[in-house]
Amino acid sequence: MTSQETALEPLTGYEGMCKHTENGRAVRELLDRVGDKWSLLIIGTLSAGRLRFSELHRHIPGISQRMLTLTLRNLERDGLVSRTVHAEVPPRVEYDLTELGHTLIEPSRALATWAMANQPAITAAREAFDRREMGGRSGA
Repeated sequence: MTSQETALEPLTGYEGMCKHTENGRAVRELLDRVGDKWSLLIIGTLSAGRLRFSELHRHIPGISQRMLTLTLRNLERDGLVSRTVHAEVPPRVEYDLTELGHTLIEPSRALATWAMANQPAITAAREAFDRREMGGRSGA
């Protein structure tokens, strides 16, 4: 094996999961879905139980109806959310987590807990970086 081939070997199992393989593609696609601005908020909100569209919209400040619709559609496509339309006038539409969607609650909470616990350190790192960047550019 050449030194170049050795350098391409994953350093960790985690890195190997994210490489350009079929499994890596699946990981990246899922992270793209749940890592967007709204998906985890929707999943977290639905973890309390089934909600109508309007109730879900009220529980997620700042989301537009269009973005809620698009995100719910994508989550439904991925099998994480179910959509039930009741034949009423006007139609009543309810959303709920699927069995698969429920399996995402625990990892989502762990990520949210990590983010909250580390926010002060992240903010401090950003401020230090910005100060360095501003200092380096003022002389340029």
